[in-house]
Amino acid sequence: MTTHVLILCTHNSARSVLSEGMLNHWARRLGQDLQAHSAGSAPSGRINAFAVEALQGAGIDTTGYRSKSWDEFTSPDAPPLSLVITVCDSAAAEQCPVFFGGSGQPVKVHWGYPDPSNADGGDEGKRRAFELTRQAIGYRMLQLASLPFASMSQADLRQALAEIARS
Repeated sequence: MTTHVLILCTHNSARSVLSEGMLNHWARRLGQDLQAHSAGSAPSGRINAFAVEALQGAGIDTTGYRSKSWDEFTSPDAPPLSLVITVCDSAAAEQCPVFFGGSGQPVKVHWGYPDPSNADGGDEGKRRAFELTRQAIGYRMLQLASLPFASMSQADLRQALAEIARS
């Protein structure tokens, strides 16, 4: 059974998109039956061009990526979520809708990252910030994709997520 992970950020244009791309990349590389999705509470309707560039530079196909609302994951036909990750401070402070997992509520965790869209230094500064953010996110997503989801209880998953957050 596929493990579905939803990654949230307010605008679903940068950090959540980088996270979706990196988690799906590592899951495929490791042969994990894991599918990452991203969404936002107030989606911008566009993916930041620097996020696309950073992912493509890492060899990740961004075809089909789009900025979307978290409402898409609250409908009865949405995939059953095992884990919901917030990656920006504004999304962590918001009241999230109720998401249902395969066996009730999914585990929720906050892994915040500074917004690379706010980097100084013009386009080169932003490009560098997006790449550094992609690398930082990629490291955590590699650890996440390496977990044995099928054999983990929610308590085990919470503990593993806390250890990843400290790394």
